[in-house]
Amino acid sequence: MATSQAAYAVEKAIGHEKENIKQDIANYEGVGDPNEKMKALVWQGKQKVEVLDVAKPRIIEDRDVILKVTGTTVCGSDLHLLHGSVIQMSKGDILGHEFCGIVDQVGPAVKNIKIGKRYVAAFQITCGECFYCKQKLSSQCEKTNSNKTAKAMYGSQSAGFFGYSHFTGGFAGGQAEYVRVPIGDANLLEIPDDVPDEKALYLSDVLPTAYNAVKDTAVYPNDRVAIFGAGPIGQMAGVFALGEGASKVIFVDTEPRLSVISDRWPAEHRDKLAVIDYKTLSFGVTNKETVVSKLKEMCDGRGPDVAIECAAGEYAKGWMHWLEMSLGAETDTSEILNEMIEGVRNYGRAGVTGVYVGYTNHFNVGSLMQRGIRLIGNGQAPVMKYWEGLLRKIQQGELDPTQMLSHRYTLEDIDKVYYEFDAKAHGIQKVFVETKFSFPRAEGTPELTRL
Repeated sequence: MATSQAAYAVEKAIGHEKENIKQDIANYEGVGDPNEKMKALVWQGKQKVEVLDVAKPRIIEDRDVILKVTGTTVCGSDLHLLHGSVIQMSKGDILGHEFCGIVDQVGPAVKNIKIGKRYVAAFQITCGECFYCKQKLSSQCEKTNSNKTAKAMYGSQSAGFFGYSHFTGGFAGGQAEYVRVPIGDANLLEIPDDVPDEKALYLSDVLPTAYNAVKDTAVYPNDRVAIFGAGPIGQMAGVFALGEGASKVIFVDTEPRLSVISDRWPAEHRDKLAVIDYKTLSFGVTNKETVVSKLKEMCDGRGPDVAIECAAGEYAKGWMHWLEMSLGAETDTSEILNEMIEGVRNYGRAGVTGVYVGYTNHFNVGSLMQRGIRLIGNGQAPVMKYWEGLLRKIQQGELDPTQMLSHRYTLEDIDKVYYEFDAKAHGIQKVFVETKFSFPRAEGTPELTRL
């Protein structure tokens, strides 16, 4: 907690670059409605989140929209905030970057968003006008994140994100009853009447992120694809890989996730599924069986054509990376990256979609260079590039997001959901979190569970 908050203190002392929209409004104390409260999940420090009554948002800038949240969820990347792996968190920040709801208020400059209509928000905040936004590469917006530390670390900033630290702009998130959406015209997609929240919600992140991982890394017909991480994004990346014509999809993870994937895998593609439990194997330089050797064995001795990383860089396998991360000598382990690079065939492709924060050690650049491996940073997925097309697939019955949906909870229990999700308890895969404004449960989706 101390390191994360100290980093934010430094950023505040240095000051942002010129801001195009108001940033660092990660909760509404002092800027919200002092006479009205709402329930929201707030970050209280490393390994501690809590549902509290906090100030309700109000219109701050002319293009703002206030959304009454009818559905939110918990993402694997939210756990990085819980673990303290992402810098520049501050006590009291409202979390959550995936949400949908009903428009409650609009600012005077909002043109196309209508009060009372249903919308889903992208996890990123786009201006709609800059070099990247005009190409629908919305996650790289040049105007919604002025954080100088991000620019110093990465060369330039990415877009601002909801509920994901001051490092990404400091915007209050949507694991709450209400949320302020800046530049509402550019950051909300209307939900058609024939699409329930239990499907539309996931257009905010998980569906575009999984789709971008497959499209950006490039999966071609008959490719064999290894997916590292069998969470919701990995699961849907596997489904989208099938859609691109993959002949085999190999999931690298451990139990209970591998069983969850096996149980939920499309029956018509059962023969294309394979799994590797990394906990039953050795790793590093060894003569014992490893993830790399298993991948070679499953793919004619050469390895898969494609590997896609859907886990993250904070999970060290060996003591060396654990120690170096504990000492601050690196922020991320290179172990999964090395397994992908070494595991794919010569001139294979490896895409990185899981969150990596900064720097890593012991990276096998030799294998990358000598064997001609294409290592592709998929970036934070540009939601606006994909969400309309994915919505059409949902409407046409080509895509069913509920295949990853395992549980339904209430906002009042969402702090407990974080800890359950972190422990991978009860077969949790993707959840739907309802608020007091939510619609009745859609048919065929999980019943409500109370914690």
